[in-house]
Amino acid sequence: MTEPALSVVATGLTGEFHALGVLDWPDLHPARHLGLLYRERDERVLLTVALAVRALRAGSVCLDLDRVRAGLTGRDDELVEVPDELWPTLPEWLDALAASPLVALGPAGDPARPLRLIDHKLYLTRYWQQEEQVRVTLQQRATSPSAPPPRQLDEWLAELFPGADVDPDQRRAVAQVATEGVTVLAGGPGTGKTTTIARMLALLVRQGVRRIALAAPTGKAKTRLEEAVREAARDLPRDVAASVEQLGASTLHRLLGARPNARPAFRHNRDNPLPHDVVIIDELSMVSLTMMARLTDALAPHTRLVLVGDPDQLSSVDAGAVLSDLTQAAWLGTTSGGPVVRLRRNYRFTGLLGDLAEAIRAGEAEQVLGLVTAGKPTLTLTSPNHAHDALRARVVTAGRAIHAAAVAGDAAQALRLLDGHRLLCAHRHGPFGATTWARRAEQWLRASGAAIGAEGEWYAGRTVLVTVNQPDWGIYNGDTGVVLTDTGRALVHLGGTTRPLSPELLGPTQSLDALTVHKAQGSQFDAVTLVLPDVESPLLTRELLYTAVTRAREAVHVIATPEALRAAVQRTARRASGLRDRL
Repeated sequence: MTEPALSVVATGLTGEFHALGVLDWPDLHPARHLGLLYRERDERVLLTVALAVRALRAGSVCLDLDRVRAGLTGRDDELVEVPDELWPTLPEWLDALAASPLVALGPAGDPARPLRLIDHKLYLTRYWQQEEQVRVTLQQRATSPSAPPPRQLDEWLAELFPGADVDPDQRRAVAQVATEGVTVLAGGPGTGKTTTIARMLALLVRQGVRRIALAAPTGKAKTRLEEAVREAARDLPRDVAASVEQLGASTLHRLLGARPNARPAFRHNRDNPLPHDVVIIDELSMVSLTMMARLTDALAPHTRLVLVGDPDQLSSVDAGAVLSDLTQAAWLGTTSGGPVVRLRRNYRFTGLLGDLAEAIRAGEAEQVLGLVTAGKPTLTLTSPNHAHDALRARVVTAGRAIHAAAVAGDAAQALRLLDGHRLLCAHRHGPFGATTWARRAEQWLRASGAAIGAEGEWYAGRTVLVTVNQPDWGIYNGDTGVVLTDTGRALVHLGGTTRPLSPELLGPTQSLDALTVHKAQGSQFDAVTLVLPDVESPLLTRELLYTAVTRAREAVHVIATPEALRAAVQRTARRASGLRDRL
């Protein structure tokens, strides 16, 4: 739809907010449609509906009327100042919503109405129902033990945690999975989350539990989970290690039985629950509220649920911040400590990278600046005005190595090299966006002499990121690969698959030359170069910076001004939700 057409439907208050760039067509259309359907003409109500839809698109589950004026952005993610006279007062707003045929009031309000107002938070009813589904399921399971403690529990724990230097948090988490209906395992990189999962699995095997599901949100995260669990299983008692190593993982969509273009959208639901005794979900920070609702809806009454992730990372691309909500909730009515177990001891992510990640997590901006400007080759800060030469060398070196392996027909080596260096951006578009930098990286590679084909051509060495699920072919969003042409035709080799695939089977893809930080979640690279936007960008947050830094194993290079880096450390992301307050 063109701008002139938009102006026809955007009148009154919604028109004013559209002219400022705060509201766009995806926000205006539902508000206008619902207004016509329910004969609602109050401009304050229609504005609120449009802002609620906009909040969902920005990642919030609801519109928090107490904070609606904070940090509003326009179409290009720039901050927008809305004149005071355009804002209804909060009492006026609440009165208008209470009188509207669109809005149900409180938890017991009419479920047929499309919106629901609860404690100054306005939900689209569907999202309120999803939040309730998650809350009720988790709260019920967290307050009701799933099984009595086995008599041999202490003996099993002593076997799994030998020696004197035992991490008490890991031990508590493993013990908890034997008896409790819900366990939330939270920790940063290197805190032993995967080791703890492997020990949980070993204890469950000892307990006689056989129907266990391991899952992650993306294909990449699923593959990393499988590999990490197999590696951790080597340190388990020999008689249970084999059982743990044999456990495969799946994507969350595949676990639930995704049915594209069908109803219901998933094969497993409350009428056809999952046939598992224990379900373990890794990388929960990437899971949206909608997916979490579908998961909890598909659990059998007896199924134990284990949720694992790093709550300091970015939340899901879609609406919700489930892991953050769970780790910040009071969990009233639960046993001592509740279901959340935080791992704090770091076994791997140490040294300068560990110090950097901890300083970011703690919000210590000056310490972060000190670390990246100390002159260490593995931690650098480069001004955007002087970044091209250093970045070009990294991009060309990594890209030519992948290209050479692909041309030589060495798929295994090319796939290994994919995780060598990654260029990450906060934005998708614009001068600081992944699209811009990916195009620039391709130009650098072509100028270096690499045989890079034209845009859209499946040339040897082209890198691939799958962006949609293709469950019939075992292809999932987040899978990465490289093109080889040694057979005379282009075939894509994906990590974690046993056979090359025709490009036509992949659906939409994008290059790996540059990615948004969101797209890099669940992955690890030897080195990361992070391009940060200007200080005014609302995407510049602590969570984004922390997520990017913790993708690196060996080196982090930041392209930013000191002011932008300082702002990123000091600014935290806020997503409106009612889940944490009601658990």
